[in-house]
Amino acid sequence: MKKYLIAILGCLVMSSFSAIASESLVRVESPYSVDETVNRFEEIAQSKGLSLFARINHQENASKVDLDLRPTQVIIFGNPKVGTPLMQCAQTMAIDLPQKVLVYEDAEGKVWLSYNNPEYLKERHSIEGCDKVIGKVSGVLSKLSQAAVAK
Repeated sequence: MKKYLIAILGCLVMSSFSAIASESLVRVESPYSVDETVNRFEEIAQSKGLSLFARINHQENASKVDLDLRPTQVIIFGNPKVGTPLMQCAQTMAIDLPQKVLVYEDAEGKVWLSYNNPEYLKERHSIEGCDKVIGKVSGVLSKLSQAAVAK
């Protein structure tokens, strides 16, 4: 009986970790290629006054060391007017800023645009009293992502 309860507890703990992990990323499917999705996202972000800091092409970097990787790119972008208040709420937020968007092609050939869920970051950094800023970040990320994948 004791082993049975321990096994059930273990399953519950593992499933709760899995739920937390699945909610930490927001994923939106794109009808475009990775390159086109990234180009669209960058264009829209710049038109909204966001700074683009880097575009990392992991597939290209992998090929330079003779390794294969499906198309995978990361865009690093942000706005200090939004990021600074987040760091004022919890200075540890600096590890997750500037914002990042991952665009990749999965094994089935589907293209996904993903980003850290601001609500997850709120929990991760134990942020309290900054719901307005978190809400603003969530809204901006959602709008940018939806615009980048819109037909």
